[in-house]
Amino acid sequence: MHCVRKVTDALWWVGANDRRTALFENIHPIPQGVSYNSYLLLDEKTVLFDCVDWSAAPRLVENVEHLLGGRELDYIVLHHLEPDHGAGLWAVLQKWPKAKLVSSLAAQRFIDQFGFAPIAAERITAKEGERLSFGKHAITFYAAPMVHWPDVMVSFEETEGILFSADAFGTFGALNGKLFNDELDFPHDWLPEARRYYTNIVGKYGPQVQALLTKAAALGDRLKLICPLHGPVWRSDLSWFIGKYDLWSRYEPEDQAVLLVYGSMYGGTEEAAEALAAALVERGVSVAMHDVSATHVSHLIAQSFRVSHIVLASPTYNMDFFPPMRDYLEDMKALGLKNRIFAVLENGTWNPNAGKLMGQFITQELTGCTLLETTLTMRSKLAKNQAPELGALADAIAGSIKG
Repeated sequence: MHCVRKVTDALWWVGANDRRTALFENIHPIPQGVSYNSYLLLDEKTVLFDCVDWSAAPRLVENVEHLLGGRELDYIVLHHLEPDHGAGLWAVLQKWPKAKLVSSLAAQRFIDQFGFAPIAAERITAKEGERLSFGKHAITFYAAPMVHWPDVMVSFEETEGILFSADAFGTFGALNGKLFNDELDFPHDWLPEARRYYTNIVGKYGPQVQALLTKAAALGDRLKLICPLHGPVWRSDLSWFIGKYDLWSRYEPEDQAVLLVYGSMYGGTEEAAEALAAALVERGVSVAMHDVSATHVSHLIAQSFRVSHIVLASPTYNMDFFPPMRDYLEDMKALGLKNRIFAVLENGTWNPNAGKLMGQFITQELTGCTLLETTLTMRSKLAKNQAPELGALADAIAGSIKG
């Protein structure tokens, strides 16, 4: 049974939703699933924009076959060849072997490397600024390398103002029958997953995203719709979501707030972290608190991009800081997080050393990040006479936020 949604009179969503895969890229938990978006244009020529994951290929073929109604498929435009979008190409070409493949040169290499083309289909290499007409509709290509693979291109359809944005402006989450952003409570229900998608999948490539945003800005008010490869189609409030991408890709915080991440072996560090969180809230500071051992690092990274201040509370472990905390900081470094203010709280029963080592990592391994001078050291647990020290740390953090 087919399942399609109309985007415009000539364009249809023909993708699929995946609620069975537990880990996106076998790394990131997706408990709400994910969509694989593909779009079919019905004009003088018929055009399939991107494919889907192999697991969803039968649904894609069924959807396209239903809408074609016996017509041939003339073109397949491939903006990005990562397997969650490229693997389904194999099944599409088996059904419509005469379709021409349109992609970047790098994408053509990836088609061959992955073995996504079972037949020698005709290939057209798309380059920056080139235009391809299908009748009443035409698209212009724009290179977007490393957003987030080197093969990525986006295209702009001129007649209806549609940006086919590849992985840009995507998000985790199955669509569940909905398609457009205004069919969802996006700021409340979807923004956290959109942020987690961006920061963990694309976050390292802020300069490349900024280059793409510059190209999108040049489209001006001609831009009416954004059709990404994951998540809803944007037909309203485009500037709001583009603004989020602008902040994230410039590594600027959304909120003047604190992310308090703690690791605790026997509860002492957790108790101190809770006391610090309470003291910050009393000072009018917004605080999000997470156990580094219990929260997947993709969520921690997303929150790290959101806030202005990050507090790390860690026990000393084998003369180092807590291993899950190190993993979190290493991910932060790998994904290029910049321009944050940190504070540290350390614990150690006989030789507290975590604070010094976390501070060294922050100042030496992270770009544009600063460390507040006020710290707090515990031995096994926070002593009763350390209340003034806890208050001083809370004052320093709150003062930094409020200026």
